[in-house]
Amino acid sequence: MEDLLTQLRAAAEPTRLRLLALCARGAFNVSELCAVLGQSQPRLSRHLKLLAEANLLERLPEGPHVYFQLPAGADLARLILARLPEDEPVLQADRRQAARIAAERARAASEAFRRDGMDWDEIRALGLDAGAIEAALLDALPPSVEHLLDIGTGTGRLLELLADRARRALGVDASREMLALARARLSERGLAERCSVRLADMYRLPLADARFDVVTLQMVLHYAEDPAAALAEAARVLAPGGSLLVLDLAPHDRAEVLSRFAHRWPGFDDAAMAGWLGGAGCALAGTAQLPGPLEVRLWCATRLPAHALAVA
Repeated sequence: MEDLLTQLRAAAEPTRLRLLALCARGAFNVSELCAVLGQSQPRLSRHLKLLAEANLLERLPEGPHVYFQLPAGADLARLILARLPEDEPVLQADRRQAARIAAERARAASEAFRRDGMDWDEIRALGLDAGAIEAALLDALPPSVEHLLDIGTGTGRLLELLADRARRALGVDASREMLALARARLSERGLAERCSVRLADMYRLPLADARFDVVTLQMVLHYAEDPAAALAEAARVLAPGGSLLVLDLAPHDRAEVLSRFAHRWPGFDDAAMAGWLGGAGCALAGTAQLPGPLEVRLWCATRLPAHALAVA
């Protein structure tokens, strides 16, 4: 009862209701929220602290900034926000300001990418069939997913693609520039309420055990220094019976690809992948081959239940 009362008290203030309404639509940092609400940083920081302590907002440190968003389990916050009238003038003004800031954020990130030479898509650069890759991933997914995690999400294209399948989807990446573009993509397409992104190291995910029922790694593992460790960490956050989908290059002898794109590994074969997945507590359930200038493979694995791991 005390937790419920704490959350109700935290939400029962006009500015904090506005903050909840904004952060339900996507992640914003303190400076952006100050610009939207037209209030000072010390005042808003106090409100944000109260909301975070009541578990109504999630605090996401990212470089010099801290972003705030509704956590996955903020059911009370969503019930409260559902009672707010959509035509409330103050909330409408906040949404307009938030949309402007999101557009500026996307523009700045795009300019940084162009300036630093990072405005490229690896699948396109390698001459791979993006449509076939996306179709293979969709075919491997169940029609309905409760909680999905995309490791190495990049600009969030996979989150966008899978948004209508998942009740909640989270993308993690080690690049702040990529995440800025991902947030802009999700906001522009009206997906920020169900899909979110955060900065994270794939070897040390700041996420609870067995939290997700689907985890995806698309064109990520060939950059990993330790693929086995990356898969073990992905399996850790996967619930028993959940699906781990790994899409990556098959073995190749194209030295120019390794040097040009700074790949750590020249693709993976089924035996290596099965061994790593088994060591991570998963059973390989199936594979699919996608031919092209470089062959791509999709490995589908299932997280084994605890009793099966104990027997093994």
